[in-house]
Amino acid sequence: MDSLKIAELQSHDEILLAFPVMSQLRPHLNESTYLDLVTEAKQRDMYKLFALYDQQEIVAVTGFKPMITLYYGRFVWVCDLVTSERKRSSGYGEKLLTFVHKWAEENGYESVALSSGLNRSEAHRFYEEKMDYDKVSYVFKHLLE
Repeated sequence: MDSLKIAELQSHDEILLAFPVMSQLRPHLNESTYLDLVTEAKQRDMYKLFALYDQQEIVAVTGFKPMITLYYGRFVWVCDLVTSERKRSSGYGEKLLTFVHKWAEENGYESVALSSGLNRSEAHRFYEEKMDYDKVSYVFKHLLE
C-alpha cells in the first residue's frame, strides 16, 4: 500500500473525478446534482470530500462534516464512505475511515458518527467488527411534500 495517497477534493474537476465511485453509494444522483450538492455543502456546511488514491486511481471516497449537537457534543459526521465495488475488501475503507478519525482528533472533535442503510449488512459488520463502532441509535427520515 505504498502507492496510497489521501487528498481533499476541492475544485469542480477534482470533485467530478470522484463521481464514478460516489455514485456506487449514491446512485440516485446524476453528475450535475452531485456537483451542486457537494459545492453547496462545502460552502454552507463545512463538508469535506476526500479521496483515497491507489497509483493515481480513486479507489475510495469519504465526505464528512464537523458538527456540534447536545447528544454527541463536538463530533464529525461521516455523510458518505464508499470503496469502489471492484476494490472492496482491500483495506481502503479502513484506511480512509481511520484518516477521518485522525482528522477529527487533530481538529478537536470528540467522536465520529455515521448512519448506514438498514440493508447494508456488510457495511454494518465492517463498522462494528473492524472499526469498533457501537450501534447507538436508529436514524429516522420524513420526506416533506
